[in-house]
Amino acid sequence: MRYLVTGCAGFIASKVCEQLLQAGHEVVGLDNLNDYYSVMLKKYRLEQISKFPNFCFYKIDIEDKPTIIKQFKDVKFDAVFNLAARAGVRYSMEHPDVYMSTNAQGSLNLLEFCRINRIPKFVLASTSSLYAGCIMPFMEDLPVNMPISPYAATKKSAEVIAYSYHYLYGIDVSIVRYFTVYGPAGRPDMSIYRFIKWIDEGVPLELFGDGKQSRDFTYVDDIARGTVLAAKKLGHEIINLGGGKNPIDLNTVISKIEDRMNKKAVIKNETFHIADIKETWANISKAKSLLNWAPEIDLNEGITRTVNWWKTAPDILKKELI
Repeated sequence: MRYLVTGCAGFIASKVCEQLLQAGHEVVGLDNLNDYYSVMLKKYRLEQISKFPNFCFYKIDIEDKPTIIKQFKDVKFDAVFNLAARAGVRYSMEHPDVYMSTNAQGSLNLLEFCRINRIPKFVLASTSSLYAGCIMPFMEDLPVNMPISPYAATKKSAEVIAYSYHYLYGIDVSIVRYFTVYGPAGRPDMSIYRFIKWIDEGVPLELFGDGKQSRDFTYVDDIARGTVLAAKKLGHEIINLGGGKNPIDLNTVISKIEDRMNKKAVIKNETFHIADIKETWANISKAKSLLNWAPEIDLNEGITRTVNWWKTAPDILKKELI
């Protein structure tokens, strides 16, 4: 198979590329290598997947529809994985226009590319942030019509335009909603990466709220595997990819990191952010039934792997936080 993967230098997308490449597929990766966080970290991930001979990289922004259509007008893809996005709840409040142009317009551009080139499958990465205010565990059929951040709102926009293209043009669409993804070479704006860095350096750990807020943490390899499985023909489906167990609070996560680092955190409590969700918890029965997917790496093993990566990673990758 030949796949187009956008955001290929990103945390999750690079792992999706790796799994596709290991399975023998041909992968064309797009990324604009923006500086939302360390470009060096993105290049580090890109170097890992560029070792595969069946990988080809193009520095192209998904907002640039003419270039995408021109560059790949004669290339036949079996599916497009759209994992390129502007992420981060707080940053979206400061730059909502950028989130709209990338997450919404960029997704529309790729759907148009699928329509024009008759690409049969579109896999869209979405977010558990849409479930704000809903009853847990979150199920895919809940009404998610009250996003509390521009980030969530723009991901919702991408979801609904994808449905329109499924309805109008018969594009097979899988929307995968991710729940708090973590792991080696993760995004520096995510909690586990930050906690490890701050504990290691002995600087105050910024904790928004009292640490009792909880998440359905999911290891990146499991998320990537579920995303790859979602490329099967399904019609139109929204599928949660999450831990699927009782959510774990941040105080517990900090304690586990302290244990593996053999260092104590210096906690600096900040006011809980208005755009944050206090708890997330995925109902993953749909992923089990449609994809035969369930997470395999629990939090204890996942944190151990992440801390071990941190200890051996080049120092230059550890310097930057958003």
